Amino acid sequence: MSATTLAAAAIPRLRLPFRGHPAAAPALRAAARPRPRPRGCRGIAMAAAAPFPAPADPLPKGADSFFRAVISNMEKVYLSRNPTANTILELVRSYDGDHICYDHFAFRTFGVDGYGINSLAEFFTDFGYLSREELRFPAKKLRALWFSPPTNDDYTGTGIYGPLPRVFISELLVDELSAQSQEIIHKYIKTSGKGNKHAALASTSGELTWEKPIYSDFEVLSRESEYAAWTLVNGYALNHVTISTHRLKSDIRSINKFNKFVEDNGFKLNSEGGILKVSPDGLLQQSSTVADSAIFTFADGTTESIPRSYIEFAERLLLPQFKDLQGEEVKEHHRRDGFEVGNADKIFESTSKDQLTRTSA
Repeated sequence: MSATTLAAAAIPRLRLPFRGHPAAAPALRAAARPRPRPRGCRGIAMAAAAPFPAPADPLPKGADSFFRAVISNMEKVYLSRNPTANTILELVRSYDGDHICYDHFAFRTFGVDGYGINSLAEFFTDFGYLSREELRFPAKKLRALWFSPPTNDDYTGTGIYGPLPRVFISELLVDELSAQSQEIIHKYIKTSGKGNKHAALASTSGELTWEKPIYSDFEVLSRESEYAAWTLVNGYALNHVTISTHRLKSDIRSINKFNKFVEDNGFKLNSEGGILKVSPDGLLQQSSTVADSAIFTFADGTTESIPRSYIEFAERLLLPQFKDLQGEEVKEHHRRDGFEVGNADKIFESTSKDQLTRTSA
């Protein structure tokens, strides 16, 4: 299936990005209501004026418990492979208390033959997640969609048992790669059977749905697309989780202080475009560690170091219309929502060779 077909399936109607949380949308709906259009205007222009839909209703208790159990197993695989993330989470709990909430989970996929965004998205949309916005990264030959969770304001826990995270799923536009790289990816996809139908299961187990690659194939992909090489050896495993810093209670709820806290504890942050990645409106501020590495035994017996995953941090500031709210008045829907191409493009570099081999702080 082509990337264009996938985009059409995943986004039934194009919409201009609404940077606020869906819960803030009702106040804007009257202004956004489409007026009757003159004969001959394209329908897509009217669709573009509509705000994002409000979150789906809360999940029934049984569905909520099951869903959290599944993403908990995704997290367990992630933490078992990424000691940096594990240690930082423990340090934050020790310093700030048990207040960690996740902003989003992120996954990488091959956008070909049904193995792209939709292969994972269907699990999340079955549990009330809504497709929100497409992001494009032409230089990296990537596209992404992010999904908002169902209403979950009554959470009482933290981490996996706190507010449900957003989900960010990207895919490599395989058809835009060289013929050699396309051939390699197709070769492994063909060994997967119907593995794309069980992407969420693969993520909870940490297993590849295709056969283990040989080292020379990994090297070829690495030279053209580090994203492709990462996905070949990591599959549907969580690429990263993100701590929502503004939900913390101590001074490190400020992302600049959080970054200093992480660096003071000896961890290297992704320096691509600067340590702090800031959206043009200044309201979404992000940073991330450099990915952990691990020894991987390839199918031909070669053992080499490969990039695993990393942990990200995000602070979402108040939208201008809510800037005067104080303390307990502030809710998540008062803050900047969504993602930003410029920020995400630099965060992707957390698994790059340049960042992994960088020696300076």
